[in-house]
Order: sequence, then C-alpha cells, then structure tokens
Amino acid sequence: MEDSTQNAVRILGILAAALLAAILGYVLLYRVPADITDLLGILLTVGLVLLAVRLASRVLAHRFADYTVAEVKVAGPITRDSGGGRPLPSSPTTPDADEIVEQIERADDDPNVEALMLKLNTPGGEVVPSDDIRLAAMEFDGPTVAYTTDLCASGGMWIASGCDELWARDASLVGSIGVRFSQTRFDDLADRYGISYERIVSGDYKDSLGAPFKELEPREREYLQGLSDAWYDNFVERVADSFDLTETAVRDTEARVFLGEDAASMGLVTALGTDEDAEERVGELIGVEPVREEFEPRRGLTERFRFGAASVAYALGAGAASVLAGEDGGLEL
Repeated sequence: MEDSTQNAVRILGILAAALLAAILGYVLLYRVPADITDLLGILLTVGLVLLAVRLASRVLAHRFADYTVAEVKVAGPITRDSGGGRPLPSSPTTPDADEIVEQIERADDDPNVEALMLKLNTPGGEVVPSDDIRLAAMEFDGPTVAYTTDLCASGGMWIASGCDELWARDASLVGSIGVRFSQTRFDDLADRYGISYERIVSGDYKDSLGAPFKELEPREREYLQGLSDAWYDNFVERVADSFDLTETAVRDTEARVFLGEDAASMGLVTALGTDEDAEERVGELIGVEPVREEFEPRRGLTERFRFGAASVAYALGAGAASVLAGEDGGLEL
C-alpha cells in the first residue's frame, strides 16, 4: 500500500472513530436522566471523543506502520533518575536508564521492528544503570547496531559491548574504558573549623562510604580500591569479548579516549561512517529496506508538564551560567 493511501486510511479511520465517539457520547450523556447537567455532558463527550481519536490513531499507526528499525537514544550522563543525584545534568528531559530499557523492550515487542539502532552520545555514568541498558540490548531479538556521532565513553562503551556492532565518525571520541570511584571530602574543613563527626554504625566497613567528614583510613581506601578494580576487570572482560580483543590490549588503552579513526584501527569501533551508513548496514543484516522509527519514553500529561517546566528552568539556568562563565575555555571547533 502506497504512503498516500495509508495516510488516507489513517485519517478516515480517525474521523470515523471521532464520529462514533461523538454519537455514542450524545446518546449516553444527553438521553440520560435530567440530574446530569448539560455542561457535564459536553465535557464528558469531548473527553470521550479525544480518547477515541487517540486510541484510533495508535491502532492505525501500528497497523499501517512502515518502519522496520527502532532507534533509541542514550544521551548525556547515564543514571537511574533523570537529573537526580547529578549537580549539573545534561538536560532534565534526558531519559533515564529505566526509560531507555522500556523503549528497547517496547521495540522488541513491536512486530514491525526487525533491528535496533542505539544512538550513544554519552560521557558515561552509573555502573548498574549502564549495565541495565547493555542487558536490554543483548536480549533484543534481532541485530543491534550502536553508533555515535560525538562521544561514546565509559558507560557508553559498556553499553556498546552488548551490541553486535559499534559505528563512529572519524572525529568521534571513543573509549574511556575505566572506572572512577570518587567522594567529596570535608574532613580537613571539619578539623579547621572544629566540626565534629559522630556516627553510630555496625560493621567494620559500614562507614567507608558516605562519610565525607571522616578521614578515610588506609584499610578503607584499600577496600574501595578493590571494588573499583573489580568493576574495571569486569569492564575490560566485556569489551574484550565483544570486540574480539585481548584483555591486555584493552588495558593498554589506560582509560583514554581516542578519535574514531584511531579507535577503529585499534578494534574498539567496528566501522567508520555516518548514521546513514550504520542504517545501511542494518539493512544488510535484516535483508529488507531499513526505515527508522525513533522510540521515545511514554509519559503521562502530568509528567510531561513536569519535564517541560524543568526544561525551561534548566535552559534559563544554563543561559545565566554561560553568561557568567564567559565564552573562553574548552577545546572547540
């Protein structure tokens, strides 16, 4: 069926649903006992019409869908909660890990989707949320091709290790295969100003985390270093297995980032090209014309309003910060 015919069928279906809902609303709401006011009847009829149109639109869009590839974006710092726990989030509207996993699972359940493209533009983030996305990509029933245009670092590489291929541009930054375990310390400040710290805990190492006013003891530092090393070993093993590299080769990167062309020569990137090139590769893998459909988080009206307000507030704050910071600094083109 041609696109024009599909669009005509969709429009007729939506109009039919709206007309049917209006007639049904009139019959149910204006022919009932007089204790229901006209105003309430009008409001309920309008609500019923809007609901019918929305449902019909979804059903028809799904029925006459012409896409074969789902695209899911991973942008900004990877965290469990969008903007939560981050002093300077990339954007309050950036989907969190749970939303990204939901999008991948929804694409996997969609009978029209035969392949998944993951757009990775991220500096990394939290370990477990990154692993949640990686697992979702691995469990997707079909080819999974990741690509980056700007930055695929740390948690982005962790996610890419669960995909079949990773594409990048010549000037993309790729790598940072390492783990950072940081904690803000205030113990010197507390000593200087006479601030005392007292905390009742049970367990020798219970106070090793989240105690910024207490000096970190050597045994606690060793314990935390052990956790960081264990995560790093896991990271190295996953990347080595995914990209068919030796663990020694991965460790030799020393958590540096590389230009896409250098990363490709090292084996950290499957191939170089644009997102259209990656899409063409997906078409080769599935054997049909690749048509991308961007999958986005499903949010209710209240949540959309909250994210919209947060976005405006963030934009105002970012604008003020840029004025105060000035235009100098950083490496830019």
